[in-house]
Amino acid sequence: MTRPGVERWHDRLALVTGASVGIGAAVARALVQQGLKVVGCTRTVGNIEELAAECKSAGYPGTLIPYRCDLSNEEDLLSVFSALRSASTMPAWAGLTPFSQLEGDAQCERAGLSICTREAYQSMKDMSGHRVVPQFVTHFYSATKYAVTALTEGLRQELHDKDPEKAAATYEHIKCLQPEDVAEAVIYFLSTPPHVQIGDIQMRPTEQVT
Repeated sequence: MTRPGVERWHDRLALVTGASVGIGAAVARALVQQGLKVVGCTRTVGNIEELAAECKSAGYPGTLIPYRCDLSNEEDLLSVFSALRSASTMPAWAGLTPFSQLEGDAQCERAGLSICTREAYQSMKDMSGHRVVPQFVTHFYSATKYAVTALTEGLRQELHDKDPEKAAATYEHIKCLQPEDVAEAVIYFLSTPPHVQIGDIQMRPTEQVT
């Protein structure tokens, strides 16, 4: 069922990175359900091809287009936007998890997202309702400082209880957020009127204390 307010996005193009699994896949599916044309990017497109077939079989009004892209590779990213050049929205969920790929993760999350944003802006700048402050040096500096804040706060929370088993047990019975919960928030974001700007959405399980 189409969410009221999302009609203005019908047949518009959305680029979803990390669309093969998890939150990215859930967001891609939700956007297709709402009638958008979605380009799903990932390094391996097999899962997206399966998801595209599921969406088509379900009769969703939108379309999911698989596109192979490594977000840590600038040439791959430029090829995506060279083929598109008309993206209206860009939910980005790509990431790597193994510690051995920490450097690749940083490249993917920071440089990859930055290049995607730069290229997406070129196709969004003539649309009303979008505002980008062209002070990239400040943005990058702030991002590096916030990374330090996030790391130290995460460490503080991990070390708050010195008994790892006791700390883990605290979360055993908590109903965690699901990818579909985050996808629903994305649809809410798109359903708001053009004069509404959402700067931040904080989501956590109801039972989570910190």
